[in-house]
Amino acid sequence: MTKIVVFTGAGVSADSGLSTFRDADGLWANYRIEDVCTPEALKRNRPLVVEFYNKRRKELLSTKPNPAHYAIAELEKYFDVQVVTQNVDDLHERAGSTRIIHLHGELMKLRSERNDNIIVPIEGWEQLLDARAEDGALLRPHIVFFGESVPMFDAATKIAAEADMMIVVGTSLAVYPAAMLVRYAKPGVPIYVVDPGNPDTSMIRNPLTHIKARAAEGMPQLAEELIEKR
Repeated sequence: MTKIVVFTGAGVSADSGLSTFRDADGLWANYRIEDVCTPEALKRNRPLVVEFYNKRRKELLSTKPNPAHYAIAELEKYFDVQVVTQNVDDLHERAGSTRIIHLHGELMKLRSERNDNIIVPIEGWEQLLDARAEDGALLRPHIVFFGESVPMFDAATKIAAEADMMIVVGTSLAVYPAAMLVRYAKPGVPIYVVDPGNPDTSMIRNPLTHIKARAAEGMPQLAEELIEKR
């Protein structure tokens, strides 16, 4: 069965109405990275960091998957599909995708500040400031902060290296190391990029097809074509 790796970014979630970080009216227009998304920020102003991710969680619970999420999930009926996402939301899961690697963490989970392996789901949207893990340490958002390593990246590169096809959806290919994932595809493996703008494809040496459309429009179109041609 053809192995497809679908690499998704903020553009997929944006089509569900979720705020993005890098757009002019995105999250960073109202917050400084240094204040809410670094290990130092958590130590310096824990209430602000917790409040920031509580707001993100509350926003997420009010949104639904869009046609791009459903199209990616639909591909699983016909292909061996692995999703690798930069997104921290759970919209891929809610749409029905079953094999997902979250490179930058998961918004609907918390983890121990002392032990990265103690990870727990959160019910609802609110993390209490004094919530603790089973080891007694305070819980923190299960998010890869700026300046922290990306623990799932090695697993993602191995999956990318086994792909027969790669689909890149809704990412500017500007966030590293995640953007390097396309370089792990074997020579000759076709890569499809679905994005209305001009993501940085200079590092892609493989056969490239750029579908200039938003994720919610271009991904269903591409999925239909691939299913028809299988």
